[in-house]
Amino acid sequence: MPALILALERVATPLGQMLVLTDAQQRLRAVDWEDYEARMHTLLRRQYGKNAVRLDTAGQPSRARRALEAYFDGELAAIDGFPVALGGTEFQRQVWQALRGIAGGQTVTYGTLAHRIERPSAVRAVGLANGANPAGIVIPCHRVIGANASLTGYGGGLHRKRWLLEHEARHAPAGGPPSTPG
Repeated sequence: MPALILALERVATPLGQMLVLTDAQQRLRAVDWEDYEARMHTLLRRQYGKNAVRLDTAGQPSRARRALEAYFDGELAAIDGFPVALGGTEFQRQVWQALRGIAGGQTVTYGTLAHRIERPSAVRAVGLANGANPAGIVIPCHRVIGANASLTGYGGGLHRKRWLLEHEARHAPAGGPPSTPG
């Protein structure tokens, strides 16, 4: 089977260089931070298999890049519903889909997310699926917090999680529903 060829872009953001991977259909396949590039490659191997993906430098800016740049400019809705194509297990994809239901400027706990997918006893599995998310920001795993409202792990570092949540709080539409702590 030939390798899946993905276009790689390195995008400057307020949080450092971001890596954006898209396929030939302009679907987002992965987003990560340059200082976590090794983690991104590990997640790609887990999803698609060893040597199943080849990265080529993008020839022109992708729609994903433009959407992420708009997000960083304060247009939170620019990433809502953006097309993604991910591997992962059925359970992981279910968790990732539920993550997309968390509005910008909102947070939920792992327990709440487990309830939303009708798997209330799967809190730890939800946390693991959250951590295996290859398309952070667009699949907003940073919006999940600990049961005591603490900031818990984020693949790009807690400083980035904090910044993203503060950025979204500043730019979220006024009058939206409050964060869901539990």
